Amino acid sequence: MRRKILALNQFKQQYGGIFLINGLLIKHKYCNIIANNIVKQQGKKGYIMLAQRLSYIKPSPTIAVTTKALELKRTGKDIITLGAGEPDFNTPDHIIEAAYKAMKDGKTRYTASAGLPEFREAVCEKLQRDNGLTYTPEQIHVGVGGKQIIFNAFLATINAGDEVVIPAPYWVSYSDIVSLFQGVPVIINGDPNNQFKITAGQLRAAITPKTKWLVLCNPSNPTGGGYTKEDLQAMGKVLEEFPNVHILSDEIYEFLVYDDFKFTAFASANPQLFDRTLTLNGLSKAYCMTGWRVGYGAGHKKLISAMNMVQSQSCTHTSTISQWAGVAALNGDHSFIAKHNARFAARRDICFDALNAMPGVSVNKPVGAFYVYPSVAGLMGKRADGQVIKNDEDLVNYFLTTANVAVVHGEAFGLSPFFRISYATSEELLHESMRRIAGAIGALQ
Repeated sequence: MRRKILALNQFKQQYGGIFLINGLLIKHKYCNIIANNIVKQQGKKGYIMLAQRLSYIKPSPTIAVTTKALELKRTGKDIITLGAGEPDFNTPDHIIEAAYKAMKDGKTRYTASAGLPEFREAVCEKLQRDNGLTYTPEQIHVGVGGKQIIFNAFLATINAGDEVVIPAPYWVSYSDIVSLFQGVPVIINGDPNNQFKITAGQLRAAITPKTKWLVLCNPSNPTGGGYTKEDLQAMGKVLEEFPNVHILSDEIYEFLVYDDFKFTAFASANPQLFDRTLTLNGLSKAYCMTGWRVGYGAGHKKLISAMNMVQSQSCTHTSTISQWAGVAALNGDHSFIAKHNARFAARRDICFDALNAMPGVSVNKPVGAFYVYPSVAGLMGKRADGQVIKNDEDLVNYFLTTANVAVVHGEAFGLSPFFRISYATSEELLHESMRRIAGAIGALQ
C-alpha cells in the first residue's frame, strides 16, 4: 500500500493530477489505476521511470540513418552512406598543431562556462572581419557544437506554450528542442520553386502574441538554398512590427557557398534587430572539425548570461583543447576553404545532373551547404517487389535494402515527399551511389 501511495503522489506532484499518457489526458479518478500499474512495473527487474518530457522528442533521424548504415557495414554489406552532414576532408594541419601545442603547454584545465577568453575574442574578431558586426567577449557563448547553443538558448527562454516559427524543410533538431521545453513549433512550408525559402508575407501570417523566436538556417540544411540580403531585409521589416520576437540565425554554413551567391548575416542585413538576434555559428563544417565540438552564439548580454548559467549546470564548457584549436582556425589561414568549396561544387553537380535524369525525380541546384533535397513526388504509389511506396520513408528504406545507399527521408525535415543527400563524400562514391539509386528507381513499377 505504501508503494502505491508513493506512486500516486509522485504523479500528482509531477503533473498536478492531470496526466498526458500516450497523447491522452487522464484526470484524477484514474490515478489509482495508474498507480497500481506503476507498482506492478516497479517490481520488474530493470524498471526505470522515465520523464514524461521524453515523449515530446524522438532520436535524431540523421544520426539514426548513419547508425543503421554502420550496423549493416559491420555485417559485410557494401553500404554507401550519404546521410551525415560531415565533411570528408581532414581538419587542416595548422589547427591540429595548435591543439597539440596547447596540450604540450599544459593548457588543459577548466575554462569559464562562457568559453575560453582567447577564443571568444577570436570570435569577436571574426564577426567584425567577415560580417561587420561588433560584439564584446561578454556577448559570446561557446558550446559543445552548434546544437548546444540552440539547446541552451531555448532552455533559457522558452516557457510552456511559447511558439517558435520554423521554416520547412528544417534541420531535424530545431523542432524537437522546442518541444522538449514544451514550446510549440510553428512550421511554415517553404516554396520548392524558390529554393524552399519562405516569404515575408508567410512570416507575418505565422506570428501570434505567443511567438517568441524565428529560426532561420542560411544557407539551408537540408536544401542548400540561400536567403539573399534583400530576402533577409524583407523579413526584418516584418519583425520590426513584433518587438517580442527574437531571431536565431543559424549561419553554420556561411563559408560553404557556390556560384554567385553572396552570404549575408541576418544581423548585418538588419542592424535594427541586432539586440534581438542570436547569431549561431561554429567550426564543424567549413573547418572540418565536427568531432572537436565547438559552436558559438553571439547575442544580447542578458541572453548570453542566461545561457552561461544553463551551461554551468550541465557540461560546464566544451573542450579547452578544442577551443585553443578554434583560435587557430578563426585567426589562421583560410585558403583551404576555397579549395574544399571547389570540390563540393563539383560533387553537387554530379548529384544534380544524375538526379534530374532519373524518372520521377527533380531537384534544385543548391547555392550553399553540401546537400541536395530532391522531390520524389513522381515515385509515390510505385511498387517494389509487390510493396507500394507510400511515402519518402518507404522509398529511402527501399534504397537502403535494394541499392545499399543510405539517405534521409524528407519527412524527418518536415516536408515530403523528398529525401536528403549529403554530398560531402568522394566523387567516386557519389557516381556509384547515383548509379545504384538510378537502378533502384528503374526497377520500380
